[in-house]
Amino acid sequence: MSKRKFGFEGFGINRQQTYNFERSQQPPQRLFTPSHSSSRPHDHYEDTDVDDIDFDENNDNSNNDNISDVGNTEEVDPLDAFMEGIHKEMSEAPPPKPKEKLDKYRDDDEEEDDPMESYLRAKKDVGLTLASDALHAGYDSDEEVYAAAKAVDAGQIEYDSDDNPLVVDKRKIEPIVALDHSEIDYEAFNKDFYEEKPSISGMSEQDVADYRKNLSIRVSGFDVPRPVKTFDDCGFPPPLMSAIAKQGYEKPTNVQCQALPVVLSGNDVIGIAKTGSGKTAAFVLPMIVHIMDQPELGKGEGPIGVICAPTRELAHQIYLEARKFAKPYGLRVSAVYGGMSKLDQFKELKAGAEIVIATPGRLIDLLKMKALTMKRATYLVLDEADRMFDLGFEPQIRSIVGQIRPDRQTLLFSATMPRKVEKLAREILSDPVRVAVGEVGMANEDITQIVEVLPSDGEKLPWLLDKLQGMIDEGDVLVFASKKASVDELESQLAQKGFKVAALHGDKDQASRMEILQKFKTGTYHVLIATDVAARGLDIKSIKSVVNFDIAKDMDMHVHRIGRTGRAGDKDGTAYTLITHKEARFAGELVNSMLAAGQNVSMELMDLAMKVLSLSF
Repeated sequence: MSKRKFGFEGFGINRQQTYNFERSQQPPQRLFTPSHSSSRPHDHYEDTDVDDIDFDENNDNSNNDNISDVGNTEEVDPLDAFMEGIHKEMSEAPPPKPKEKLDKYRDDDEEEDDPMESYLRAKKDVGLTLASDALHAGYDSDEEVYAAAKAVDAGQIEYDSDDNPLVVDKRKIEPIVALDHSEIDYEAFNKDFYEEKPSISGMSEQDVADYRKNLSIRVSGFDVPRPVKTFDDCGFPPPLMSAIAKQGYEKPTNVQCQALPVVLSGNDVIGIAKTGSGKTAAFVLPMIVHIMDQPELGKGEGPIGVICAPTRELAHQIYLEARKFAKPYGLRVSAVYGGMSKLDQFKELKAGAEIVIATPGRLIDLLKMKALTMKRATYLVLDEADRMFDLGFEPQIRSIVGQIRPDRQTLLFSATMPRKVEKLAREILSDPVRVAVGEVGMANEDITQIVEVLPSDGEKLPWLLDKLQGMIDEGDVLVFASKKASVDELESQLAQKGFKVAALHGDKDQASRMEILQKFKTGTYHVLIATDVAARGLDIKSIKSVVNFDIAKDMDMHVHRIGRTGRAGDKDGTAYTLITHKEARFAGELVNSMLAAGQNVSMELMDLAMKVLSLSF
């Protein structure tokens, strides 16, 4: 297998394009659209499931017309078949009591809504093969694909539309069996693509220490490379430098200054930085260099780079960013997450992709269906790792890691890093370099924070109506509310006042949410009201104001919320937080966070925080 040598030696080689990145002009046929749930009455509880989307995965009747007598090659008279079934039923022992019999263990001769599901359940010991056969047999709807996948997973974990495990007891999760890597003959690959420029190597140790202090960077690890000052210092090839310039990146952000040379040197990384700091480019740019130094994918191979993210929005955001830098080299990028056609994703992965961005649950589903293999994967990224562990994805993450060769390069990035998560991270990383920018969990100092102390919840809407037009004059506005019902009520109130407003929460299906975000980005809407579904991964440069109409459930979520503005060094962002007297306990944490970020704390907020302190004595 010959190498492309697209590292230091071969970036200038004109590679014959093997894949049409732009795809054909004819749009792919949408085989299944998740049903809208807007008519479903929403609850009045917090949108804690982030983006809990309901769509019909159990439309079993669609399979009936597609299934003929499986395993029989000649016609059977219906009457004979019926009588034979009666005789068989009479000759068998009495069935067990109904209360002792679970539906999923019903005998195959009982009446089933879906004969395909019944057949696959009976053959679940070869379920993976049957699912693959089903996909290649011309099935043309997602209902059929989901039925096959569900049969494969019989007795194992299932995932909801947001890839969250449906089981309550996480110990019942059955991961994919880890590969025995000792029995696999892996091709050697290179990780180190960094050569320090004289302008960097000429810095004294004191200069380096002062520069890191100026960037608020703290590092730990063995032989940590010095931070760079420009993208030229990284040694990126001309096509990649052109793509960087095209995106308007003038110089690296703080986290990029240190993370880029560390990753390019082949180190595993634990990266901790505030939201909106440019973490995505810090792992995507070195990934392009890493991939282009390896041989092209063969049939049935891929991916080389794997990125896992906790939510659809973040996965889609990373996909858009990765595609910009992959395009000059014709690298194929695939995004796989819940709410979209699994069949389309299956076909896309089968065609081959050098880069896959995925939510853990959907990636495991597709691994089970043999849509992809991890044998060529050498570069793994876990983004927003704390959120993935918080959502209960630890078993899935470990399953995915077990499919990838141990000598891979692994990067873990997050805005916060609880001790238990860092401990888990160190188990799957090898001698990682730890790069922390700013205080862990600290809000972006570039964001101006203003806290309004109000007597009661009834004062919030008048305040918002009074200030909103001035915010819109500065740019787009993102308003956070804690409950779905509150989001809809705010949308209605603002729309009646003539504002161009849209709502985003877990009761809206994926297609509606993508359409709303697109219209918000293009200026059709000036105000977006959302639950915490929009607190992570939403990267829209036009957002100049964030309003916490309701306070966040904790400080970590507060940091992520206000991080939707002031993105990647933009110092024009403003975050407003409305807090009432009954929420005094949150005031103390808010004061500490603001002081750590160098923000001005009003006397009203300080007095509110001091009330709680005085009550504790």
